Amino acid sequence: MHVLRLEVEKSAGVRASRLCTVADLNRHLFDAINGWPDGVGPFFRFFSVAMNYAWVKGMLGLLVVGMVWRPGPSRRAAVQALLAVGIANGLTDLLKHGLGTARPCTELAGIPLHGIGCVNSMGTASAHSANMAAVAFVFVYYLRWWGSPWVLVALFTGLSRVYLGAHYPWQVLLGWTCGCVAAALVTQGWGWYSRKQVPAGPLFPSEDGSPA
Repeated sequence: MHVLRLEVEKSAGVRASRLCTVADLNRHLFDAINGWPDGVGPFFRFFSVAMNYAWVKGMLGLLVVGMVWRPGPSRRAAVQALLAVGIANGLTDLLKHGLGTARPCTELAGIPLHGIGCVNSMGTASAHSANMAAVAFVFVYYLRWWGSPWVLVALFTGLSRVYLGAHYPWQVLLGWTCGCVAAALVTQGWGWYSRKQVPAGPLFPSEDGSPA
C-alpha cells in the first residue's frame, strides 16, 4: 500500500508539473505577443475591430452576393461559411457561459491594451478567432488555393486578440478549434444531406456545379 501511495503521489506530481508547464507556456506566449511594439498596433487593431467599419461590412456584403450569384463551389462556400460562423459563434458563447474563464485584461494589471478597451465578459474561447477560422475552413474546402488568404485573416485575427489583451493564446486556440469543428460539421453535413435528398435545384446546384 505504501508503494502504491507513492506511485499515485508521483503520478499526481507529474500531472501537476505538466499543467504548470502548459500554463507557463501560455503566459510566456501571451507576454511575448502582447508586448509587441506599438508600431504594429494599427495592423492588429484593424483585424480585431474591422467589422465596426461600414466600408468593411459593405465589401463583405458585396463579396457574399457575388459568390452566391455564381453557381457551384463559390455559392456553396458563401452559404456554408455563413452557417458555420453562426454555429462557431454559438459554440464560443456556450463555452463562455458554461466554462467561464477571465480575459487577461481583466486579471492582469498593467498589461498594454494598445488602444482598445477591455471587455468584462468571459474569455474562454475567442469568437473572433472562431468565426474567421470557420470562414477559412469552408473557403479552403471548396475554393482550394483561392480560399487560402482567409487562413491568414484567421491567423492575424487570433493574434490581434492576444496582442490587444483580450484573450490568452489558449483561448484563441480554442476559438480556432470551435471554428474548424463548426465548419467541418457544416461541410460534411451539407454533403451528406445533398446525397440523401432530392436532386439539386437552381439555387443550390449539384456537386458538379450544374443545376438538376
